Amino acid sequence: MTALLPLGALAALGLGLAGASPLAAQALGGKIDNDMSLCAAGKGPAVRVEITGLKSASGNLFVRTYRAKESDWLKSRRYIHRIDTTPRKGAMSVCVPLPAAGDYAIVVQHDANGNREKDFSSDGAGMSNNPEVKTFLGIPRAPDLAKTRFSAGAGVTRIAIQVKYQS
Repeated sequence: MTALLPLGALAALGLGLAGASPLAAQALGGKIDNDMSLCAAGKGPAVRVEITGLKSASGNLFVRTYRAKESDWLKSRRYIHRIDTTPRKGAMSVCVPLPAAGDYAIVVQHDANGNREKDFSSDGAGMSNNPEVKTFLGIPRAPDLAKTRFSAGAGVTRIAIQVKYQS
């Protein structure tokens, strides 16, 4: 069974990781800022995400980071954190800090009209490794975790995600 792309609400759950990094002690589902200094040389663990294909600079851009675990992938309130930022038409960069080196998956969502709801006809989305997102009756169906997972090291890992729109 595949999951719909989430726009879920924020929630805080305990994350019992100690000492890996300042991020390791944060709760799941928290909102963080896009701090590009965390992707500078010598920093990490973090992922510098090059986002392309943004149709406009309107609305909101959400970047959710998941541990590469089936029990977390696209589940409500199971993302590590969410970066909320303003999109830039065309391309932009986002720095995603990580609690530790390991396997992750990232989802980028452009809420084009800024209403924080799922508007499949106008919003855009993309995922790590840029897998094909199939639809059923016009509703996007998320790909399996295996198609989106990637490994991040102790430094700064670079990935590219292309945002795609239905219309």
